[in-house]
Amino acid sequence: MTTPPQANHSARAHSFNAAAAQYAANRPSYPPALFDALEELTGRPLKGSRVVDVGAGTGLATARLHERGADVIAVEPGAGMAAEFRRTLPGVPVVRGNGNALPLADHGADLLTYAQSWHWTDPTLAVPEALRVLRPGGALALWWNTDAHDVPWIADSGRRIDRHFAGLNLSAEKRNFDARFADPTGNLDFVHHEIRWSRRVPLDTHLANLGSHSVFLTDTEERATAFFAEERRHLLAVFPDGLVEETYDVHLLLAPTSTT
Repeated sequence: MTTPPQANHSARAHSFNAAAAQYAANRPSYPPALFDALEELTGRPLKGSRVVDVGAGTGLATARLHERGADVIAVEPGAGMAAEFRRTLPGVPVVRGNGNALPLADHGADLLTYAQSWHWTDPTLAVPEALRVLRPGGALALWWNTDAHDVPWIADSGRRIDRHFAGLNLSAEKRNFDARFADPTGNLDFVHHEIRWSRRVPLDTHLANLGSHSVFLTDTEERATAFFAEERRHLLAVFPDGLVEETYDVHLLLAPTSTT
């Protein structure tokens, strides 16, 4: 099968807007233990905290923060994602913008969160913006749901995806969580916390979740259709009942700001 030119970073970032409903319906959310860890590491409850969720997408993380009692506002650059957000979370404010230039006043947030979205920013711009928006003693929290590659079937699937997108090295791209990646300016002192969790979903949900990732959204329809037909065959051999046990490691990077 011919490998097409890979979509650039900007095209991948914008690809979600046409697939917002698919994203909202099939992407995994986040475990309660993640939000427990946020409270433990920041030393304050989410309830009553002023939280800004940046790159909020369809609101998967925003909804969990809101449920914990946070006074949360979402920031989302994409029109399609913002529209889906407003449909699913009509009571939570969302403004258009991105982490490189936040449309927010100085020093008004206790917590700034990026769920699956920091890698779409330019950290040399996003770090100063985070420090501007956070109050003294606030915190910046970045996290990602990542596939648990020590689970054999997930490792096998990852290798098939890497072969399909030869040249992108997606497995490495998804495991880049060190402080130098998060903040090349060196201004922040990150703590790394990891949480394992899982969910059991129908095979169609698993494949739709996979298909909602930017590399597939920017793939050609012919190549993607062929891949998913083959992937279905592989996974039915592992999960003959058609229910897939997805296992994730949430990687949380949290950095407090100075109290002065």
